[in-house]
Amino acid sequence: MKSLLVFILLSAMMCWFMFSPIYKHVLIVRQAVLQQEVDYLLEIGANGDHGYIDAAMMQESRLRLAKYGLLPSSVEFVVSSGSGSPATDANQPLLRGTSLSLTANYPMEGLLAIDRLIGLAPPPANTRLRASGMKMSEYVP
Repeated sequence: MKSLLVFILLSAMMCWFMFSPIYKHVLIVRQAVLQQEVDYLLEIGANGDHGYIDAAMMQESRLRLAKYGLLPSSVEFVVSSGSGSPATDANQPLLRGTSLSLTANYPMEGLLAIDRLIGLAPPPANTRLRASGMKMSEYVP
């Protein structure tokens, strides 16, 4: 009986040692991809031709993120401006010098559940990865 218990504990530890780095790597890559996409959208949205980030840009971004394995429907974007005016309206772009902020959220999807094998509590199910950035609009009418 004692040897069976040792075997079960040893196998749980071996599983954790083998698979935990992989899950953490996936988490780090997802965070990096989200941040890269936020930076790209801010660069495009704040340039001199746009001054906004509209729904079409966010949908294209979701499709680019889907190429990395993220579910497009789970990606949430929050766009805001420093002046309080809408930052998603192509008819009213933000003028030069107004800040344009973007935040992207994506659920963790239980990536750290394997940590239960060694007694670590995973984050709550509603925990989300978050990437954000801000850039000054360069739009001049």
